[in-house]
Amino acid sequence: MAPAKGKVAKAPASGTAKAAPASKASAGKTSTGTKPAGTKPTGKAAAPPPAPLPRRNKAVANAAAAVHGKTVSPWSDAEITEAFTRFEAQDPEPKGELDHTDAFTLLVAVVLSAQATDTGVNKATKGLFAAASTPAAMVALGEDQVAHHIRTLGLFRGKAKNVVELSRLLLERHAGVVPKDREALEALPGVGRKTANVVLNIAFGVPTIAVDTHLFRVANRTGLAPGATPLAVELGLEARIPDRFKLHAHHWLILHGRYICKATKPACSRCLITDLCRWPEKNF
Repeated sequence: MAPAKGKVAKAPASGTAKAAPASKASAGKTSTGTKPAGTKPTGKAAAPPPAPLPRRNKAVANAAAAVHGKTVSPWSDAEITEAFTRFEAQDPEPKGELDHTDAFTLLVAVVLSAQATDTGVNKATKGLFAAASTPAAMVALGEDQVAHHIRTLGLFRGKAKNVVELSRLLLERHAGVVPKDREALEALPGVGRKTANVVLNIAFGVPTIAVDTHLFRVANRTGLAPGATPLAVELGLEARIPDRFKLHAHHWLILHGRYICKATKPACSRCLITDLCRWPEKNF
């Protein structure tokens, strides 16, 4: 008879008796049911790092970049032109990665992207935009249903409230049309300077520069436009980037930070501007 689960098996009474099959509790024991001297149970593989760790690492990397940015010599005009000439040659028409069909769905997607990935937002908005793709339809859908569609996103209840309210205000103040005006955009719930810049740039072709966490890191780490705040970086870039590159500049820099100049493991061997970059800890 097999031993009770979790107890040590007794030796068989005679050499003809068969040993009981190993159970979960007895895995790793000898045929006599005892552990070999000096051995440790193998156990399960260690659990992955907690979810907040990547965010903390990104925050630390950005803080280190900002500190470094205070120490570097400024780029020359020729270096800046050279950098953006390379970006343009590699990707002449860079695009944002949020799915949208017009200015309204773009605005909603950008509002939802706060503390979320573009991939996660696109998954959430697929169903949301199928149900409501206009301000009037979004108001009719209501806060609870919007929240249901975007429940996979962080802070989804607050975001749902903002989306429905900004839709209502678009109808009330702008006849349901997204305004091509920074002040009017920033007066909507959930819309800050970065969101307004993205909408103005992508929907209306205004050469704004939206500074997100990736662009902030790139500007400071490379020394291109050091600044302690996103606004300082934005103004620094606007002052230095030649006009002919400004429309696409924030896309080039955001994508560069997202896929090349990453927070914890920058891919310096694939970087287009590694020879211009002032970062001393290049990763090859």
